[in-house]
Formats: sequence, structure tokens, C-alpha cells
Amino acid sequence: MLMEPTPNTPGRTTVNVATYLRDMARLQPYKRAVVCPCGRDGQNRVAYTHLTFRQLDIESDCLARGLDDRGVSRGVRTILMVKPSLDFFALVFALFKLGAVPVVVDPGMGVSRMLNCLEESQAQALIGIPPAHVLRTLAPRYFKSVKTFITVGRRWFWGGFTLGQVRSRQWEPYRMADTRADEIAAILFTTGSTGPAKGVYYTHGVFDAQVRSIRAHFGITPEEIDLPTFPLFALFDPALGMTAIIPDMDPTKPAHVNPERIIEAIVNHGVTNMFASPALLNRVGRYGKEKGIRLPTLKRVISAGAPATPANIEQFSAMLTEGAQIHTGYGATEAMPVSAFGSDAILNETRKLSEQGYGMCVGQPVAGIDVRIIRISDGPIAQWTDDLLLPDGEIGEISVRGDQVTRGYYERPRDDALAKIVDGDTFWHRMGDLGWIDKKGRIWFCGRKSHRVVCSNKTMFTIPCEAIFNNHPRVYRSALVGVGPQGRQRPVVCIELVPEDAGKDKKGLKKELLALAKSSPISEDIETILFHRAFPVDIRHNSKIFREQLAVWAENKR
Repeated sequence: MLMEPTPNTPGRTTVNVATYLRDMARLQPYKRAVVCPCGRDGQNRVAYTHLTFRQLDIESDCLARGLDDRGVSRGVRTILMVKPSLDFFALVFALFKLGAVPVVVDPGMGVSRMLNCLEESQAQALIGIPPAHVLRTLAPRYFKSVKTFITVGRRWFWGGFTLGQVRSRQWEPYRMADTRADEIAAILFTTGSTGPAKGVYYTHGVFDAQVRSIRAHFGITPEEIDLPTFPLFALFDPALGMTAIIPDMDPTKPAHVNPERIIEAIVNHGVTNMFASPALLNRVGRYGKEKGIRLPTLKRVISAGAPATPANIEQFSAMLTEGAQIHTGYGATEAMPVSAFGSDAILNETRKLSEQGYGMCVGQPVAGIDVRIIRISDGPIAQWTDDLLLPDGEIGEISVRGDQVTRGYYERPRDDALAKIVDGDTFWHRMGDLGWIDKKGRIWFCGRKSHRVVCSNKTMFTIPCEAIFNNHPRVYRSALVGVGPQGRQRPVVCIELVPEDAGKDKKGLKKELLALAKSSPISEDIETILFHRAFPVDIRHNSKIFREQLAVWAENKR
């Protein structure tokens, strides 16, 4: 049995998340840390390349030393535009060791939005693959603050260094920066699924708290092997001591992943843990169910990014052995994890309630997180007062406090004012989500605050209302939107049919759906059903529905 790494305990003067990698390099030096597919042979067998924990520690030391020599040092904001790879992991931990600040933006958000995020970060260095440097040469005004350019791969007509030139050829242990718990470690941009993308201010203390919370709540041990289908989640693996198997997929399109490639990776490496968005879970689960595939090594799946429906969970569970769990994690870029709920409880305890419109149960808060439900308000709340609180059972805004909750956004005081509530020496983060807490202390998620539909006689919430329509076998998913001015909105439900549905007899289907609506007080006021070919969804998880876009579409369909 391996010894546990020494944690960055809250009372220590120095807290640096890279300490975990160095501990793992000492405790399990020859275990694979990162494994990447690197091609296929004539028989279509996949070949892999890897770094052990010792190699990853050495590689990040060599890169840290070389980057330091070229001005990428403590506090330097550094745009990182590198695909999931061995270099990606080595660079991230090199930057942590330096005390530099990686700036990470989702490339799938679109070039225009991505450029705005990069300009907002006012970064001083850029480390990227060739297309990233092509972009900065074509749009130089967004990179005015950048002074150091490093190319991962072949450098073409632009200046700067290559990663090979930067990497120190002689290894000796790099003395990592003695960063503090409250010192900035990274700027991670949200996808902006319900507003502009914002740079979230991550400290070393927040990363450290997240590592400890994830390990404790899910019972993760260093012997495990992970398949992280979301790149940012992969960064926790070296700190947790898990081997990270980089999947053969486009991380910006999880809904269109090749199921065979995901299953192949699980089987080839004996994967025990997987992170998957509901969209990926659905695609792989559907394929696995059709083919009768079993995955005996997989003991834990963590799904996040949007609520995974009980039907989706049940479908994927058919591939798992007894005792394996699918956990629906709840959190956000600003606060993660907040809670998690296992599939046994979802399917056996809360499923029927969710299908009746109670919301999606996401479990009890993880240790170290305080959760409160406050009255719904769209404006800033400067100071915490208990007058904000709602009784258990009432739907309000979910607010959280704890070590893994980020303190604010980078250079966005207005967004800070809208999201944070000062409470003495601490603060609460307003999740922007609506929900309620039951008598067992479990959180029930009811949708985004900005998506609620405020009618003249009542307020309607997306997740409870949509559950009524999702019970119909022809419905893949539904979306409640409001048409008209808030306070006098008309509720409209948009329907996306299951992929194999040819869309016949929509008139008869509409009658059936309206009858479903009348069967519940939650949805009885809905009189308009619209069919949409394919809902617009977020680019990070392909699971969050862009209801704002659907509302505009519904308005134009009147």
C-alpha cells in the first residue's frame, strides 16, 4: 500500500499544487503518470506514449528552468494554447513550479470570443501550438501585452522560441516557488454559457482544497487509472496520483465522440475512473447498450457540466458491474466540487421525484462546503444577512462557501459584486443556479436563475418543468423558454426528438405533450409546443442548452 502524499495543509506558509507531483514522483516514480495515443499500425492497433511520475517531474523541472531563463517567472500570466498531450502536462506543472500563472481558454468558444478573453487577461507570455501563433500574427492587437512567444511544435515564419530551445538539457531538481495559499495560480475562463466568458481567479489554496476534497469524497487512491474526457479535469490526476489516459477524441465535441475509441481506451488500460459530460455519457452508453458491452474495470464515473438524466445514467450503468457508481457532480468553474450523488440513490430513491418535476437531486454538500438557499434576486448583495435565507423546501438561489470556492474574477469588479456576498472575514459565492434543500440536507437543482420564466401569475423553473415532457418516449430533451417581457412572459416548451425519430405525426405528438403538460401543476400553464431540429449547446460539455438562443428562435416562430 502506497503512502499518501503530504498535503498542502491550510496552516502552512508555502502552498503550491506542484508539490503533489513531486511527492508522487517520490512515492511511485515508475508508475505511468500520463499516457497519450500517438498513432495506429496497419492493423488499426493504437500505439501509446507516456511519462512516468518521475519523468513528468523531471520534464517539468527542465521546462521550468528554461522558461525562467527566458523571463517566464513568478506571477507572469502565460497563455497556454496546447492540446492535451505530454507537453501540456509538463508545461502546466512547470508553470506551477515557477509560480507563473497559466491562462486557459476553451478554443471551442469561437475565435472572436476567445480573442476577447485572451486580450482581457493581459498576459505577458504565450505558449502555444502553431495555429495559436498563426492566430496571434493575424490578430496582433489582442496580444499587445505578450512579450515572450514559445512554439510547441514546428515554428514557421513568426519569431520567438521553440519548446525544444527552451527546455533545459541538463536536469537538476528545480526549486519551486514558495507560493502562498492566497497567491494566484491560474486564470481559467468560463464558457460563458449564460453570459460573457469570465476569467476565474484560481489560487494555489483553491487548487489544493479541490485536490483534497475530490480525493476524500470519491475515495480515489493512487493505484487508480483515469480517463478524463475533459482536459482541465485531467490536471488533477497527477496530483491525485492517478494515471491519466488521454482519450482519442476532440475535447471540444464530446457529443460527437467515437464510442469505440472511448471503450477501447478503457479496455486497453483497465481504466477505473472516468470523467464524462452527460452528452458523452449518452453517446457511449447508447452504443454500449446496443452492443452488449461490459466494462468490468470501471468502478466510478463522474459526470458534470449539466444534469445527467436518470435515463441517461441507467443506460450507461448497463455496462458497469455491481458496485460501480455514476456520480452526478455539482459545481462550477468558480466552485468545485460542491456536491455529488451516486447512481444507486438516483435510480432507486430520487428518480421518480425528478420525473415528477421536483428537480434533479445532486446530493449532500461535500465536506468543507457550506450551502445555503437565498431569495431570488438579480442585483448585487453587498453584505450577508440571515434575512436572505429561505426555509428548506423553497426554491431560491444556491450560495456556497468553502476553501474550494474561488474569491473572484480577474479584473471584473462588476461581476464580483453580482456573484460574491461578504460575510465578515469570509464570503459566499452565488452559483447563479436555483434549487432547494430537502429534509435530508440534499440539494435539488432546478435550473439557471437567468433561465427562469417569470409570468404574470407565477415563476416557472426549467429543470422541473422540462422533466414532465422528457417522460415522453419520443422526446430526447426539452427546453422551457419565456417569450415576452419578464413579469409577463409566456412559457413555451421547445422539443428535440430522439435521434432515430423521423418526426412523423407531429400534430398528434403535440396533443400528447400538451396533455402531459396539463397533468402536472408545474406545467399546466404551457400552451405552446415548438419542435426544434437540434438544440444549441455549450462548447465545453455539449450538454448545457443555450435557452437564450432558443427564446429568440421561439419569439420569431410566433
